[in-house]
Amino acid sequence: MIKPLKKAVLPVAGLGTRFLPATKAMPKEMLPVVDKPLIQYAIDEAREAGIEEFCLVTGRGKDSLIDYFDIAYELEATLKERGKKSALEALQQSSVQAGSLVAVRQQEPLGLGHAIWCARSFIGDDPFAILLPDDIVKSGRSCVAQLVEAYNQTGGNVVAVTEVPREHTNRYGILDVGADDGRLVEVKGLVEKPDPEDAPSNLSIIGRYVLTADVMEHLSKLERGAGNEVQLTDAMAKMIGHVPFHGLRYEGTRYDCGDKAGFLEAQIAFSIDRPDLGDAVKAFLKKYVDAV
Repeated sequence: MIKPLKKAVLPVAGLGTRFLPATKAMPKEMLPVVDKPLIQYAIDEAREAGIEEFCLVTGRGKDSLIDYFDIAYELEATLKERGKKSALEALQQSSVQAGSLVAVRQQEPLGLGHAIWCARSFIGDDPFAILLPDDIVKSGRSCVAQLVEAYNQTGGNVVAVTEVPREHTNRYGILDVGADDGRLVEVKGLVEKPDPEDAPSNLSIIGRYVLTADVMEHLSKLERGAGNEVQLTDAMAKMIGHVPFHGLRYEGTRYDCGDKAGFLEAQIAFSIDRPDLGDAVKAFLKKYVDAV
């Protein structure tokens, strides 16, 4: 029997050095795309997939991420007094059901695998999703919901994958693929950041995963891999052949908001479809394009 997937882990302990000085005093996951922080996009995507419990793996100086999902009594009271209905409605997006959000600390920056291991008590024996808030996926249907559907079909691990230029394989976790129906691909192996000449394919994992709890057995050994860090990719590779493992070519467009250019592109992509912003954005974009 396939266990229902109701949990998600969001690793948010990173320092955000690529966005200094903005991230000197605020978590990078609180950087807004239009008018919502990155962390909100991740939570919304998970909710759309039916996920009900969330674990933030945080670090020092990241308490504002937890505060963001708390009730702001003073702010709400002020908005009510002033009749700001639209502002109150906007605040509702950041509300979570009591007890559905927990946070654990990753005391040392020892890699993504270590961050997931820090959430072991939350995960228990249940399947879980991982969402890296640096990645935003713009799609008609939640990327995680697509992964959950594939998980329910296969009963095993499923990662979101996309094709990357072969010269960029040394930036990503790359799949060694078996059977491929054009949507789901069998994963025969995983290689972390291989040189282009050594890459088994150009299919890259993006920041969306659905994993079974079997991965925790391997993460618990805290074995160091690339960069002298505990690599999630290494632990996932050890499950191949023991647990069904697939990559899913998801429907949608991914924006790498950990990169400045990707972050700026996301601003345009998400604002241009907004009824309240689209026309204004198109107008000023034309001005800058014409000036080039």
